[in-house]
Amino acid sequence: MSTLILDKKADLAGPGIGDYAELEKILPKHYKSLLTPKETQKAIFEVKRFIADRLCEELNLMMVEVPLIVDAESGVNDMLDRDGSRSPVQFHIANDRERHPMDAQVVQAATKWKRMALRQFACTAGEGICTDMRAVRKDYFLDHDHSAYVDQWDWERAITAKQRNLAFLKEVVGKIWKVVVMAERYAQDLFPKLKDPRYPDLPEELTFLHAEEILDMFPDLPRKQRETAILQKYPAIFIIGIGWPLADGFPHEMRAADYDDWVTNTHVETGRATHGLNGDILVWNPVTERRHELSSMGIRVNAESLKKQLEMSGQQDFLKFPYHQAIVNGDIPLSIGGGIGQSRTLMLLLRKAHLGEVSVTVWPKILKSMCAKKHIFVLE
Repeated sequence: MSTLILDKKADLAGPGIGDYAELEKILPKHYKSLLTPKETQKAIFEVKRFIADRLCEELNLMMVEVPLIVDAESGVNDMLDRDGSRSPVQFHIANDRERHPMDAQVVQAATKWKRMALRQFACTAGEGICTDMRAVRKDYFLDHDHSAYVDQWDWERAITAKQRNLAFLKEVVGKIWKVVVMAERYAQDLFPKLKDPRYPDLPEELTFLHAEEILDMFPDLPRKQRETAILQKYPAIFIIGIGWPLADGFPHEMRAADYDDWVTNTHVETGRATHGLNGDILVWNPVTERRHELSSMGIRVNAESLKKQLEMSGQQDFLKFPYHQAIVNGDIPLSIGGGIGQSRTLMLLLRKAHLGEVSVTVWPKILKSMCAKKHIFVLE
């Protein structure tokens, strides 16, 4: 097997760098935070409120409560990909001296729960929900922009069957990007020192590219290297169609089979051999000088695409779960939704070198020591 194929396989699922010797080389050499720790905390809460409010305005969402733990039997936890490499934290609840026990899981994301919640809150087409979601992803390699603790604006909006197309996907993505750009200006108005000539402002518009197009441009590069290369030309992009096998036999990245629709043929809209109604927002981070993912989102599966994706993934047994049955039987709304990383977004807008500067979680000693030497103030 060639080195190229091995590199592409290794690049499919796992986020992060995966090696602390490599991370030490990547962390900025002459970094100094533009904000003090106290200013940073003030900025975090101001910007978080701003983004949540504007997302609700732009997408017609309402803020709702979201679970931290779910019943393991419900099937609503997010498995993140389809190769089983990222499993949730699970624990037993003895309850009533084992007479009425439960097995619970800490959520990895609220993706499936949100779609069920649209029915719970009686949302009709054009209405939706937004959550201040917290999760644990224990299988991540902990580096500068991946942590075991995850915080997101997880949102979901009911749609019509006619809106299951690329044009509508792009319209919604454009509104989200508008909020991010507005938030950057808001942060700079609050703290003018954030406007630094070393760190260019975000572009007004996103560039939309299909995963197939990027592979055509860089056929010999693994996924992350393709993203890095394209971001040199376009500093803010939305990559469409993540999960469908591309011309080289690999998907751009592994995606779970039971929420985003990555199988729908979009040839009629693009004139190319394209698939998928989902994607990621990525930007070039001028502080870390690396690719930086902000959001993963998409139009969700309907009964037809769910069955096809589960078949392709060898996971037809998932159809036994209440969530999957609700989709097949049409008991929950068609929807579009996604997650916007809170700490990831704040790290970018506040010109930080590490997630630990804007969120409090656990980090290994080797990483904390490395950050201290490079003047990166990691919260504890």
